[in-house]
Amino acid sequence: MCPFINSAASAELETMKKSICIVLLMVLSVLPVVAQQYKYEVGPTLGMSGYLGDVNNSNLFKHPGVTGGAMFRYAHNSRWAFKANLNYASISGDSKGLDIRFPEGEQYKFSSSLIDLGFTAEFNFLNYGRGPAYKKYKPISPYMVAGVGFVFAICNGSNQASFTIPIGIGVKYKFKERLNLGFEFTMRKEFSDRIDGLSDLFGIKHSFAKNTDWYSFAMFSATYEFGKRCIKCNYIE
Repeated sequence: MCPFINSAASAELETMKKSICIVLLMVLSVLPVVAQQYKYEVGPTLGMSGYLGDVNNSNLFKHPGVTGGAMFRYAHNSRWAFKANLNYASISGDSKGLDIRFPEGEQYKFSSSLIDLGFTAEFNFLNYGRGPAYKKYKPISPYMVAGVGFVFAICNGSNQASFTIPIGIGVKYKFKERLNLGFEFTMRKEFSDRIDGLSDLFGIKHSFAKNTDWYSFAMFSATYEFGKRCIKCNYIE
C-alpha cells in the first residue's frame, strides 16, 4: 500500500478531529447565554395592605386592606434588578379601642384608596437564575429592595398626593425557565401626613420629615420573562 495515501488519510482524520473540537467549544461557549437569555419580566401582583398612622400606632394589619396591580422588572444580572410597579390599595383605620386619648375625647376613623407608583432596586443575596453549574446559579433567592415612589390618595372625598420611600425584603423563585414566582413585603414612608385624611390631631404642626403615616404591601407576584439578551456575547453575569 502506498505510504503517501496513508499519510494523507491520517492528516484528514486529524483535521476532522480538530474541526469537531472547535464546534464543541463553540456550542459550550453559547450554553451560558442560552440559560440566561431573557432580561425583562412583566406580571400581576396581589396581596394585602396595611396602615400605621394617627389612628393606628402599633398593629400594622389591624384593619387590613387589599392591594393589586402590575410590575415590570429589568434583570441587570444575577444579583441586581430594577423594578417599576403600579398598584391600587385600600387602607383604613379607627381610633376606637386605642390607648391614645385625643383632645376633647374625639374619635376618628377613615377609609382611603391609594394609587401607588414605585421605582425600586433589588439586590439578590444569591446568584438568581438557572445556568451552568460553575456559575453557581440558584433558582430561589431572598432579596432586599429600596427606592422612591409616588402615591395619590383619595380619602373621604378629598385628594392628596405625596412622595414615598419604599423599603423591604422579598424572595423569588424561578418556577420554570421563563416563569418567576415571588413574595415581597414593603413598608412605604409617605411625606404628606394626609393619606388617612387626618393630620395634626394634637394641634402640633407636622413637618416634611416628621409625620406619622406609613403603609405596607405584602404581595405575591408571577412574572413572565421576555426580551432576549445578545446571544453573540460569550460573557454574561
